[in-house]
Amino acid sequence: MSLLRCAASAARPALAARSALRTSSPLRAFSTTLRAFSDHGAKPPSLFGPGGKAGEVPTDFEQATGLERLELLGAMEGFDVFDETPLESGRVGTKKDPIMVLSYSTERIIGCTGCPADSHDIIWINLTNKRQRFCTECGSVYQMDYQGVEEVHHH
Repeated sequence: MSLLRCAASAARPALAARSALRTSSPLRAFSTTLRAFSDHGAKPPSLFGPGGKAGEVPTDFEQATGLERLELLGAMEGFDVFDETPLESGRVGTKKDPIMVLSYSTERIIGCTGCPADSHDIIWINLTNKRQRFCTECGSVYQMDYQGVEEVHHH
């Protein structure tokens, strides 16, 4: 007999007793009760689509989940969730006048192609909200325009 089958057969009595307690007990976990009955405003839109109806081919919106669904919901509202507009490339950023990069996160990876655009291969830069960064190829300086909420850590 395999090790998995031995473990499963040994655990069966304990699992049966545990499931009998669950079905006969009207109590449920405190955390489940709070989650089920909380009134903390409107629920955010679900990132899981309703799926297709039986016998029909679902649309992209019905079957989309996760980030794809978030992007579709944003497009329906007229909002570009993933801001893919190119960075300013008509000038070289300096320490006094850096190229500002909008971000809702404390870190963002950007790509510099030089000034004018495509004057060198893409140099990837890990930009943070703590300090300016520069391109090692053309010297253009970038700074994050952080729009997110500052996190406070209580340790």
